[in-house]
Amino acid sequence: MAEQERTHVQTDETATTEVTAEVDVVVVGLGVGGEETANRLAAAGLSVVGIERDLVGGECPFWGCVPSKIMIRAANALAEARRVDQLAGQARVEPDFSIVAKRIREEATAGWTDDAGVERFTSRGGRFVRGSGRLVGPGLVRVGDETFRARVGVVLGTGTTPVIPPVPGLAGTPYWTNREAMELSELPGSVVILGGGAIGAEVAQVLARFGVRIGMVEAGERILAQEEPESSERVAAALRADGVTVHTGARAERVEHDGSGFTVHLTDGDQLRGERLLVATGRRAVLDTLGLETVGLDPTARFVATDDRMRAGDGIWAVGDLTGHGAFTHVAMYQAGIAIDDILRRAGVLGDTAGEGPRADYRALPRVTFTDPEVGAVGLTERQARDRGLNVRTAFTPLSESSRGWIHQVGDEGFIKLVADADRGVLVGATSAGPVGGEVLSALAVAVHAEVPVTTLARMIYAYPTFHRAIETAVRELLQ
Repeated sequence: MAEQERTHVQTDETATTEVTAEVDVVVVGLGVGGEETANRLAAAGLSVVGIERDLVGGECPFWGCVPSKIMIRAANALAEARRVDQLAGQARVEPDFSIVAKRIREEATAGWTDDAGVERFTSRGGRFVRGSGRLVGPGLVRVGDETFRARVGVVLGTGTTPVIPPVPGLAGTPYWTNREAMELSELPGSVVILGGGAIGAEVAQVLARFGVRIGMVEAGERILAQEEPESSERVAAALRADGVTVHTGARAERVEHDGSGFTVHLTDGDQLRGERLLVATGRRAVLDTLGLETVGLDPTARFVATDDRMRAGDGIWAVGDLTGHGAFTHVAMYQAGIAIDDILRRAGVLGDTAGEGPRADYRALPRVTFTDPEVGAVGLTERQARDRGLNVRTAFTPLSESSRGWIHQVGDEGFIKLVADADRGVLVGATSAGPVGGEVLSALAVAVHAEVPVTTLARMIYAYPTFHRAIETAVRELLQ
């Protein structure tokens, strides 16, 4: 559907706004969810304008999932080589981070350029605009000196930004966020990390395995606070075994930077010194620059609330991190698929089927922390299930007690934990921690999503000897 000529419309922001073009859909923010939405709508024949301030693809391919997993793959190879002495002879390891940095720079990010992403979109007929998009009224988006009117609607996918805590002395210093950590070309001798979530834990282990001295500070009582306590314990132990100093239950009270490094003063009286400081204390959606008030949405909210078809309002959809369902690429892609279907139905591309189509369901939301041991989890934790008033029954089995764990020996730390609703006889949550915890999680995610009866899980055939066979042991414990 072609763009239409310039027109003039009244808006609340200005007396008269000149509309540069009228299109079917405007996508503001081409991170993972926005890019998927824009590409597929354009491929379906809609006229689409895609707006992105930074790089098409967003955090995941450039500063998140992809480069971090390249780092993790390399660090885990070092760890495995160091385990040879206990399994198969003798091995000597000489880490060289330049190999990792080169792969990230040249293979993964193309030097942090998005030419390929832009071309993917424009080759489908989309129009790309570099800049920050802002709603200026229903169906109207301004970017720079251009204003676009969307006939079908607007999709918001502007993601989140790192939370920088108001620690005295921090502002104005050359601290790192995930972006600087992923763009490393040379390793420092030491790093202090504020935050014990997934990002902090993953980066801490990688750098430690390459010989960097790491001090981690987590204000909560345990790292990976969103996961099961058993996960926190296993990962904290693994980090300490790699040489990481883990401080929990203490906050950064003051930061000093003297030009050669950072000194972090903690509330418990301790001090940590590092050449670099990584801030990994969470992420937040930035909504006050999107013009949400011009379409009846709250710019002061923490996230953009959506219904189960990803609608934030009439003719407005939102996908990805800014919806508040977790900063996960797979959630953004899942939401994008739902929004795409709904938009195509509204546009009449799928016939007269408005109001039909898939609906978002987050009961079985999977997540993986890619430490070693790898922690995969789906659905509710035991605490969350109890807080919801469920009649909870749990089961726990260490991987080391399974045949595959015994065979694996070194590096077999991990477990299977199941959380069941005893009244309904189904799993509502599960955790798979171990050498391939994220892969083993797939079976548990299916069980939670499909509400497979625990009795059915007990009657399945589990391949031997595998790590996932430990699921059977845990299921049997549930039924005792």
